[in-house]
Amino acid sequence: MLNAVIAFKDYSVVKGIWSSPWAGFKHFELFFGNPVFWTLIKNTLFISIYHLAVGFPIPIILALALNEIRSGFFKRAVQLVTYAPYFISTVVMVSMIMLLLAPRLGIVNQALQSLGLGAINFLGEPGLFRSVYVWSDVWQNTGYSAVIYLAALAGIDPSLYEAAKVDGASRWQKIVHVDIPGLLPAAVIILILSVGNIMAVGFEKIYLLQNPLNLSTSEIIATYVYKIGLLNANFSFATAVGLFNSLVNLVLLLLVNAFARRVSGNSLW
Repeated sequence: MLNAVIAFKDYSVVKGIWSSPWAGFKHFELFFGNPVFWTLIKNTLFISIYHLAVGFPIPIILALALNEIRSGFFKRAVQLVTYAPYFISTVVMVSMIMLLLAPRLGIVNQALQSLGLGAINFLGEPGLFRSVYVWSDVWQNTGYSAVIYLAALAGIDPSLYEAAKVDGASRWQKIVHVDIPGLLPAAVIILILSVGNIMAVGFEKIYLLQNPLNLSTSEIIATYVYKIGLLNANFSFATAVGLFNSLVNLVLLLLVNAFARRVSGNSLW
C-alpha cells in the first residue's frame, strides 16, 4: 500500500520509488482531463451494473431450483453441468466464444441462417459486446456461485420445513417464506462485495474480446490503464488510475454496507 505513492510521483525506474520527484495530482488531472474519461467511466459502469443485475439473481434461482429436485442423480448431473464451465480458463473461454459466434462458420450464426435470418457479427457490433461478455460470464460462473447459496439452504433448520408442511404451505410458499429468508444473509453479503467491486470489471476477458469494431463499448478503465500506463511504461499514471478505481470501490462498499445494515440488519461489519 505504501508503494501507491507512485501515483503522486514522476516515477523513474533508475531513481526508485522514494527518490523519484513528487508530481502532486498531475497524473490524476491528466486522467480526469482526458477526452475519453467519461467514455471509460460509462463503459465500466454499464458493463458492471449489467453484470450485477443479471449475474446476481440467477445463481439464487438456480440454487432454489436445485434444492427442489428430489432425484439425487439428476440433481448431481445438473450441478456438474452448471459447475464445470467455471474451470474453463479465460483464454479457452474466449476462443470458444469466438468460434461459436463466428460470422460465417459459427454454430450460432449457422442456426440463425437455417431459420432464414441473416448472420450477425456479434463481436463486431458495439451494441452487442456487453451482452456477449455478461451472458458468457453468467454461463461460466453461475454454477460455482450457486454452491454458496446451496450451502446456505442446507443450513436452514429442518423444523421450519416441517412447520410449513403442517400449516399446509405449498412448494412455492415454502420457497418464499422459508428458503428466501434463509438465503438473505448470504445474499446480502455477496451483494455488498459485488457492489464494492463494481469498478473492477474482469480485465482479461474484455481485453481478449476487444477488436477495433467494438472498442467504443469495450474500452474500460482496466484495459485503458494497461494500454496507456503499462505498455508505455507510464507506471505513475497507471497507479493513479488504479488508485482512483480502488477509492471509488471503497466508497461504494461503505455506502452499500451501511444501507444493507439499516434495511436488512445484515452487513459485513
